[in-house]
Parts: sequence; structure tokens; C-alpha cells
Amino acid sequence: MAEQTIVHVVRHGEVHNPEKVLYGRLPGYYLSDLGQQMAERAATALASNDIARVIASPLERAQQTAAPIALAHNLTIDTEPRAIESENVFEGSRVGVGDGVLKSPAAWRHLYNPFKPSWGEPYSVVAARMREAIMDARASVPGREAVIVSHQLPIWISRLSAEGRPFFHDPRRRECSLGSITSFIFDANGLVGVEYQEPSADLLPTASKVAGA
Repeated sequence: MAEQTIVHVVRHGEVHNPEKVLYGRLPGYYLSDLGQQMAERAATALASNDIARVIASPLERAQQTAAPIALAHNLTIDTEPRAIESENVFEGSRVGVGDGVLKSPAAWRHLYNPFKPSWGEPYSVVAARMREAIMDARASVPGREAVIVSHQLPIWISRLSAEGRPFFHDPRRRECSLGSITSFIFDANGLVGVEYQEPSADLLPTASKVAGA
């Protein structure tokens, strides 16, 4: 078989967010106890893999999720700004249906183009920076495996891009749950497959009720 290099992109675990705001890139949002458990699950799922590098978004929740993975492989965490959460004008606000910022007419001016999207960082920009981060990780561990801990939207856009699918989508249908692992598999010629697993699937009913990214 041709030599393969794998980049596993892990979504962070559940965040402590009692106000249920869209925290985005705001500092000070850490994993909940359940989120810590999800991080351990991801580490266990990757424990037997040939992980040579662990990389994480600079946000606290991503760094915390990366910690048990790095520990299991006796590695330090490299911080990757390109893996950060997407920008969003509603950051810091509640965005729930009927009780959040979206019910205000002043917010509607940000909603005119869902294909871009008009309320935040363009999908094409997210795809480009994540692609660069994934390809750099791949180049740094030829024939082995790397982990990048990131956030739901950047991970999902990366997958859509890799699979040649349109970026516009229903956020409720993203296959990228908390603590999940999306694996990009490469050989010498390029991407040969994308795999997905949910080590924390049985922990999700409670986590899925929490706003986040």
C-alpha cells in the first residue's frame, strides 16, 4: 500500500456556558465537566494511533481538549491560529429562536446572504485557512498522523471543501458533534478519504442542548 498520512481534526468538548450565548472567539470559555470527559474520550479513541503531532486552536476549549491527547502520546501542543473559530457578528449574544438577538430588526441587516454568510467570516476564507493548516500538518508528519483540535464550523467547512460539496448548508445537519473526530487521509497523490467517528456519542443528548461552536 502507498504510504498514508492522516490528519485527525477533533471538535472540542462541551463548554461551560450557562448564559447560552454564542461565545465564538471570546476568551474565558472553558470545558464543562462533561466536556472534559469528551476530551478524554477523544484521547482514548486515538490512543493506539501513530500520533506524531498535536495542534490546537488558541481558544481555551480547544487547548483543553488537546491536552489529554498530547499527554497520551508524550507530546506538547502546538497552537495553530488558522484553526480558530469563525468570526461572527452575533458573538456574545443569545441566538436562540424567539429569545435571542435574531428577533431584533437591527440584526436582520446581517442576514441578507446566507450563502456567504453575511453575518460572519466567509465560508471560502474559512475553507482556505483550514486547508492550509491541515496540509501543513500533513507535511510535518509524513507517513504518520497529526491531530488538530478546532471548532464545528471550520471542521465542517473543511470537510465540505475536501469532498467538493457546496458550502451553504443547514447548521442543524452538520456531521460534527462535540468531541467528534473527522479524519483526512492522504497518500502521496493527495486526499484519498475522509472518515468520521463520535467517541462521545452516548454523552451528546445533554451536550446538544448547549449553544456553542
